Amino acid sequence: MVKALVTVHYKEGILDPQGKAVNNALKSLGITGVSEARVGRHIVLNFPDLSRSDAKAQTEKACEKILTNPVIEDYEFEIVEEEA
Repeated sequence: MVKALVTVHYKEGILDPQGKAVNNALKSLGITGVSEARVGRHIVLNFPDLSRSDAKAQTEKACEKILTNPVIEDYEFEIVEEEA
């Protein structure tokens, strides 16, 4: 089965209140060395009947049309094959 592993996150320069909260929580817990935390979404799309190239095309279309807000978010994805 072909899967698309999609990660969506705010573009650089866009306020990320969840990331800021995580960063503050890390500091309050004494976890050091983190300069910034950014929070995003992880989406898995299963394509049981598509080839890798067709899954890639469908994933790009989904990201551009529904999974992201292109004004404030960026995305990246990886196409992987798994045994069914």
